[in-house]
Amino acid sequence: MTATREPTALPDVVALIPPRFEDERGWFQPLLTPKDGEALTGWTPFVQVNQSRSLRGVLRGMHLQTRRPQGKLVQVTRGAIFDVAVDLRPDSPAFGRWAGQVLSAANRAALWVPPGFAHGFYALEDADLLYLVTAPWDPGHELTLSWEDPTVGIEWPLRGDAQLSERDAAGVSLAQARRALLAERR
Repeated sequence: MTATREPTALPDVVALIPPRFEDERGWFQPLLTPKDGEALTGWTPFVQVNQSRSLRGVLRGMHLQTRRPQGKLVQVTRGAIFDVAVDLRPDSPAFGRWAGQVLSAANRAALWVPPGFAHGFYALEDADLLYLVTAPWDPGHELTLSWEDPTVGIEWPLRGDAQLSERDAAGVSLAQARRALLAERR
């Protein structure tokens, strides 16, 4: 049985709700079946599985690799986040548009963030995340888009000030990101 697919504000960003099988002993849910994986990524395999924890109020992102972009399948195993993807494919008609989705342990949703999209999230609660990626991390070719760029206009559900890393606080504008992505092609 495959996951239920739910559309987001961007057609290439998809929320998946995996089926859950429960009995008196507990539950089991297949996050991703071969059919789901093929529908999302073509035949691109996931090459790395990551886990992270973020405390309530932490904002991470908006991250993108300029060379060998990563596709990411993100799910929360404890707590809740507001997960965001921004289309940074320079030739896309949706360039600069964003989609956001609440992911939580309670709603069991996973979000597919395709290659070429910046990704970030805000921890609504203390949260543990599990995410599968289609390319290894390449710190020499990472771009951080400003989480508060007004031309993108992400509507973050902030509860007080966001806690940011220095790198995330120094993200570039959408215009700067576009120039960097086009220069990477040369």
